Order: sequence, then C-alpha cells, then structure tokens
Amino acid sequence: MPSRQQATPILEKQRAKAKPPALFNVVLLNDDYTPMEFVILILQQFFALNLEAATRVMLAVHTEGRGVCGTYPRDLAASKVNRVKEFARQHQHPLQCVMEENGT
Repeated sequence: MPSRQQATPILEKQRAKAKPPALFNVVLLNDDYTPMEFVILILQQFFALNLEAATRVMLAVHTEGRGVCGTYPRDLAASKVNRVKEFARQHQHPLQCVMEENGT
C-alpha cells in the first residue's frame, strides 16, 4: 500500500513592523498683548530652551505669527499645551498654545 504524505502548511514567521508614534509640534501663536519677556519665560520654563533659543522662537512668534516650541508624542504635547495655557491664564495673558501633527 503506497504511503501518502499529508501536506502540512508551513507557517512563515512574519515580523510586524510597529510604526513609531505620531509626533506633534507645540506651537505658540502671536497676540498683541502678551509681553515678549513672558513668552521667553514660557519657553525656558516649559520647554527647557536656553535664552538664545527661546529668543529665536519668541521672535518667530512675533514676526511670523507662530513659533514651534518643540516636537513631542501626542500625550506629552497635549500636556505641555495645557500647562502653558493655564500658566498664561494665571498671569492674565491671552497667549495661545496649540499642537499640530508633525508632517515629517
């Protein structure tokens, strides 16, 4: 009697490639009331920028209407936005801070 071999399927190991988490830019928006010195304070205190880097971002906010403070994962970016807005409100400044998905 001839022997029959059953064809057993061979499972190939597939490696799942996890995408890195989306990154978000935290952006300060210009207004006509928040003092430049306060914006620099925010950048140093909440984004750990040195005076030179903070001044560059503040000038971008002032001249271009917006300045990127940093790029972070979603939860950290949202936390920074909330902390900046709360700090600005406590000091009676209308400074706006938003997060936008990083396109790169």
